[in-house]
Amino acid sequence: MYEDFFMHLTWLQAIGTIFGVIQVLLARQNNIHNYLFGIISILISLWVLYQSRLYADILLNLYYLAMSIYGWFYWKFGKEKKHTPISYSHKREHLIAVLIVTGCFIFMSYWLNAHTNSDVPYWDAIVSAFAWAGMWLMARRKMENWIYLNISNIISIPLLIYKELYIYAGLTVFLFFVGISGYLKWRRLLKNQENNEYAEA
Repeated sequence: MYEDFFMHLTWLQAIGTIFGVIQVLLARQNNIHNYLFGIISILISLWVLYQSRLYADILLNLYYLAMSIYGWFYWKFGKEKKHTPISYSHKREHLIAVLIVTGCFIFMSYWLNAHTNSDVPYWDAIVSAFAWAGMWLMARRKMENWIYLNISNIISIPLLIYKELYIYAGLTVFLFFVGISGYLKWRRLLKNQENNEYAEA
């Protein structure tokens, strides 16, 4: 019975991983359709994480779901009802990102300790805190999203190994390197974007 259950989770991880890989590769290419694949991956992850008692990650994935919907609309329309370009964060956005990390960690740590049977409350909380901020920055098409997401990734890898979610751990290693590549890719895209704006001015 336990082996069947483990195999069930393994297959779900594998399917979710495929969609997750497609999502992050499309995000690296600055392709808006990354959100469609991300939503499918998120829905699969919710079930796997529930079975593994990673409750902060469940809330994180629900947040991912909301941010994916928000991000799709923001990337497509933005504040001026037109395509939103890549940009660096302003001071206010940096402050908001830091507040998201701090507030999320405090809330998650308390909730996991007081109201769940999590055996890794602080570890789970810090992974989620940086990912929450990174996903918010991604939805707003900010360069720094890759930095926050990669901090979350590097902390998450040993947690997933500890929880025996080896496929997700492997995916997270992959995501870490794609995060580095994505940052460099977006920096080139931003430079080309600025050059085009200068040429049109």
